[in-house]
Amino acid sequence: MTEMAKTSIYFSHPGKKNTAGVVRAVVQRLEEGDLKAVVIASTTGYTAHAFADALIGRKGLTIIAVSESPLAKEWDNKTPYPFLTADTKAALEAKGVTVADHIPYLLHSSVLDSSRLRGPSAEEIVRETLYAFGQGLKVAVEVVLMAVAGGFLAPYQEVIAVGGTGRGADTAIVVRATFPNHLLSQDPEKRLLIKEILCKPL
Repeated sequence: MTEMAKTSIYFSHPGKKNTAGVVRAVVQRLEEGDLKAVVIASTTGYTAHAFADALIGRKGLTIIAVSESPLAKEWDNKTPYPFLTADTKAALEAKGVTVADHIPYLLHSSVLDSSRLRGPSAEEIVRETLYAFGQGLKVAVEVVLMAVAGGFLAPYQEVIAVGGTGRGADTAIVVRATFPNHLLSQDPEKRLLIKEILCKPL
């Protein structure tokens, strides 16, 4: 059996103030040279710009920023949608970032979520299980599923996924990307697999 030492970083509290620390952790992990894509949750573009500025010029690296679903309007009806504006999208694309926008939240899309017929859906069970590790980890997993479902990311490759609690970033993981319907696949090579936790809040 082979053993290896890996470093995980833990922040004392969740939130936007950890963004720079997450960027550093991702840059450090990319130095190993085996990962070719970073998927970032970004509501307004702030987080995506922070990563783009740090990762720009890395040959062969795909950077995907996943913006909010239209369902976000249900939770924030004061901010004009899309939260990530056309100008911000253009600025990110000029830096080489692929913006994946208007994709449904895949862990909030069960017909039972807002139904009068209450019962646990598969999406809700997965969502609440991931929340046990923190909102940022749930978001990191969900944006990878969204990127694959939207055709922005090829499935079955290992990527870095970045999520946060509210705004900014506080979590980064290495995960095998997959289609949402293969999340719990009977084929072990197609299942979602969280391989490394690079950083997260305590």
